[in-house]
Amino acid sequence: MFDSFPTGISERMDRPAYHADFSRVYNSGIGFLNKLERGQHFKERGFASWEAFAAGDWERALSLADERRDDYAQELRNAARLGIPHRRLRVVEFPITPYVQWEFFVLRVRVDLGDDIKVLDARKISDIEKDRPVPEVVILGDVAMYEVVYDDDGNAAGANRFTERSLIRETSVGFDTLYERGEGFYDFFDREIAPLAPPCGSGTQTDSPGSC
Repeated sequence: MFDSFPTGISERMDRPAYHADFSRVYNSGIGFLNKLERGQHFKERGFASWEAFAAGDWERALSLADERRDDYAQELRNAARLGIPHRRLRVVEFPITPYVQWEFFVLRVRVDLGDDIKVLDARKISDIEKDRPVPEVVILGDVAMYEVVYDDDGNAAGANRFTERSLIRETSVGFDTLYERGEGFYDFFDREIAPLAPPCGSGTQTDSPGSC
């Protein structure tokens, strides 16, 4: 299930092709969108808040965290218009990485707008991560599923597209199970994120949270 996907049945797409296909399928009529996010280090070039974070300017990164608020609000309005509920499960390792610490301030904007996001401690899924971490996956109803892939430097590099409905259904059931284990976003944020000191140095180079 989540610990591995069958090889040879997916179509590899570069990033532009993935985005185009996602948009086409999303707007064609699907029942739901589920997203599982697992990685602890990513790069989001072009996002001013992330650029400030990466440059080590924590205060500016936070001040810019809601720069995409209008885009997120429009995304959620569009989802409501199409009748597509969104759920996201964010897996978090401890100690919390600077990237995840920053990302949670951005995710809080989405949750404030009504996005449905839960948090799952990675230690709670060690039983299904014996061989590899659970994949970054986006499920669009029972129509398509994307295993999002990144290069070695943490840049988004496209996705592996799956259309085998039995596999999509099986993965959806797995997502539901993990989602039930998840914790409410605000509870996690207030307990684990809010008390952290700002990351020290460059956000892309620092692997430990807190002050130096």
